[in-house]
Amino acid sequence: MQHRTLILGKVLRLALLLVFAIACHVEAADKPQAILLTKDTLTSPKHSAVIEARLSMAVPRTGVSLAGEPLELLQGSTVVASAVTEEGGRALFHFAHKLRGNVTLTVRTADRSSVSSRNTVTMASWEPRTPILMVEMTSLFDDPAAMQPLPDAADELAKLTQFYYHAIYVVTEESGKGDAFQAADRARRWLSSHKFPLGYVLVVPPSGDAFGKKLDELRDAGWTTIKIGVGRSKSFAEAFVQRRLEAVTVPEPSKSETARKAKIAKEWKDVRKHF
Repeated sequence: MQHRTLILGKVLRLALLLVFAIACHVEAADKPQAILLTKDTLTSPKHSAVIEARLSMAVPRTGVSLAGEPLELLQGSTVVASAVTEEGGRALFHFAHKLRGNVTLTVRTADRSSVSSRNTVTMASWEPRTPILMVEMTSLFDDPAAMQPLPDAADELAKLTQFYYHAIYVVTEESGKGDAFQAADRARRWLSSHKFPLGYVLVVPPSGDAFGKKLDELRDAGWTTIKIGVGRSKSFAEAFVQRRLEAVTVPEPSKSETARKAKIAKEWKDVRKHF
């Protein structure tokens, strides 16, 4: 009799949990869908970092304000920080991760929010002494329209980052085609879909010297272990060469697009020969 009572109690608890889950799902489904975009952040273990998010409507709706919407930052299933959107839907989370490495976090709208959305973000929690490899995103694919990865690019980067380097993927924000939030989201999704190793996605403005200035900012902030860059454009390679850092251009460019003193790799399987 006691055994049957225990079984019945477990069944009732499971039924209640199921009803609660269905109710939550229905409630979320009834809310307007929003677009939640994020920017990766770079920090060191135990150091607080700022994670930026922006909430906007999937379909423009008259009279819907995105200011004052509560958002949550999750590590796994645990809420580790919360924030409220300002005018324009922007919100800032403050979070310090104790361990080193690349951490994938989730940003979502809270239950009491009037809209529903979620996305992921990468927190690069790196020791300042770890060597860093910067990779220009355009060096990973041949045809910008098709966006198909170059042969061996993902495998070679996986080998480089498995035990030694951390990777910063450099994305140039295209003028007139969105903004930094959208550029970061597109890059993160593309890298994940083509099985590239996890890294920090850095978006820079399209102006000619923007990347060089950002490289100086990173080094001034203590990231002095940035030693080498692998890219496609002449300007990317020149930013490294001008600072007496190593640069590898891949795939092999025309003579007019070759940066002086930059090393050349015909294809990605040749890149590691220059390290």
